[in-house]
Amino acid sequence: MPEFATLLEGYRRFRTGAYREQKERYDRLAEEGQSPKLLVIACSDSRVDPAQVFDVDPGEIFVVRNVAALVPPFETAPGLHGVSAALEFAIQKLQVKQVVVMGHGMCGGCKAALTRELQGAPRGEGGFVADWIGLLDGARHMVSLRHGTEGPEAERAMEMAGVKVSLSNLRTFPQVLAKEREGSLKLRGVFFAISDGVLHVLDEATGEFYAAD
Repeated sequence: MPEFATLLEGYRRFRTGAYREQKERYDRLAEEGQSPKLLVIACSDSRVDPAQVFDVDPGEIFVVRNVAALVPPFETAPGLHGVSAALEFAIQKLQVKQVVVMGHGMCGGCKAALTRELQGAPRGEGGFVADWIGLLDGARHMVSLRHGTEGPEAERAMEMAGVKVSLSNLRTFPQVLAKEREGSLKLRGVFFAISDGVLHVLDEATGEFYAAD
C-alpha cells in the first residue's frame, strides 16, 4: 500500500537523520528510561501534534491523544479506562509535574458534540464517537444558549469549553486533586488554532484564553 510505503520512507529519513543526530539522547533514554515532566492530553487530529507544536525532543513529554482531547471523570466501575490508565501512570509512576490539556481549532469531535450529528448512530458507524463526546453534553448546552450550534464562533466556543471540561474532570481524580492542592502538580489548559498557528493559554481565574505570543 502506498500509504505504508510513505511511512517507511519517513522512517529511513529519520533513521539516517534525526535518530543519528540525537543518538546520544536515544542511548540515554534506552539506558535510564523516560522521565518527562509534563503530560499532554491532546486530540488525535493529524494536524495537531504536540511534539511539533511545542518543539520538544524525544523523552520530554508524555502524550495521551484521543477524540477531542477529553478526560473522563474518575470512576471505579470495571471497564477499559485508557485515558485514566495513562493518567494514573503519568501521575504515579512518572511523577509528572504538569498536566496540559490541549484543545484545537477545527476539531471534528467538538463540532459533532455541538451539532449532535452522530446521535443514534450504531457503534462502529459513529456510535462510539457519539458516546465519547457525550462528555461534552453539559458544555454544549451552555455554548448553544450563548452562540447557537452552527458557525465558527459556536465551534470555537465549544472547542475551548472542551478544554475546561477536561480540566474539571481531571480534578475528580483523587491523586490529581491531592497533588494539585499540595503544589506538586499544576494543571493547565491551552488551545491551538490551526488556522493561524497561535497557541492560547487558559487563565482559569477569569475563564478566558489569551494568546501565548
